[in-house]
Amino acid sequence: MSRTSNSGRERTPNPAEPELVTAPELLPVLEALRRREPIFHRPEFGSSRADFERMAAADFWEIGASGRRYSRGHVLDVLEHRAPDPAEHTWRTRDFHCRELGPDTYLLTYTLEQGERVSRRSTIWRRNGDEWVIVFHQGTLVS
Repeated sequence: MSRTSNSGRERTPNPAEPELVTAPELLPVLEALRRREPIFHRPEFGSSRADFERMAAADFWEIGASGRRYSRGHVLDVLEHRAPDPAEHTWRTRDFHCRELGPDTYLLTYTLEQGERVSRRSTIWRRNGDEWVIVFHQGTLVS
């Protein structure tokens, strides 16, 4: 299974869900950000607290799948002490969509499958020169 698979299954359209199509001019941004997700789980982009500090904006915060809000400091503390998850290599990502929110600011959404646990993910990214910085993240469990 590919961690970044976006191909695949035939889906029955659900009229309640939006049809998410990334504008053609945003496809390079979509690909750049897609490689960075799930955030803080891509060792090629960093694995130390200093790396994570560079990735997260000074005012970064997130809403976890539990619905709890977490500050940047709390997230960095957890990441610093987190042990690698051996199941990560089986996680699948799919249904990526990118939308420009403002100058150099983008919303990336996707679905993350962690075995039986499925969540919708949203990350707001800001481009700072050649670097990408995470402004906000949310994970919502799919029931």
